[in-house]
Amino acid sequence: MFNRKDQRQKRHLRLRQRVVGTAERPRMSICVTNKHMYVQFIDDDAGKTLAQANTLKDEKANTEVAKSLGARAAEAAKAAGISTVVVDRGGFKYTGRIAAIVDSAVEAGLSISAKKEDK
Repeated sequence: MFNRKDQRQKRHLRLRQRVVGTAERPRMSICVTNKHMYVQFIDDDAGKTLAQANTLKDEKANTEVAKSLGARAAEAAKAAGISTVVVDRGGFKYTGRIAAIVDSAVEAGLSISAKKEDK
């Protein structure tokens, strides 16, 4: 019997087969825990993190903090020369804090691509 954590990890493995980041369109990897949230922009071809943002200095990890994290992540991406990304929600459902991060990043000027890359 699988618990919730195992089910999320299985969803993430299935998702990672479809979501691939490149230098032109990196993967926006989102990780949400009970205490903190993390966003990384990853070039999977080179295996490098191009930019990142987190909530380690914030006291809470609620939706309002997630909105500010999305804006900070978009600013970090723009500083690294990133304009278009593909979202990797990490197997988490697209609600609550995950949706707040992505929506605020889009409002801050980041473009989200949903195309599957053919290789």
